[in-house]
Amino acid sequence: MERKSFGLGDIVRMKKQHPCGSFNWEVTRMGADIKIKCQGCGRIVMLPRLQFEKRMIRVEKEAH
Repeated sequence: MERKSFGLGDIVRMKKQHPCGSFNWEVTRMGADIKIKCQGCGRIVMLPRLQFEKRMIRVEKEAH
């Protein structure tokens, strides 16, 4: 399986919708765990990298 590419500050689309209604998340920390922030309500979640890569569909907007 090919690894998905994403960077710090990117807005990514996830497979499942957050309870607030948003699919988009901002990557705020990268490492063994990935910290993401919901673009709808501002909730912050940390996921293991492999779990994050399985749940991510695509990068919606790249950071500058």
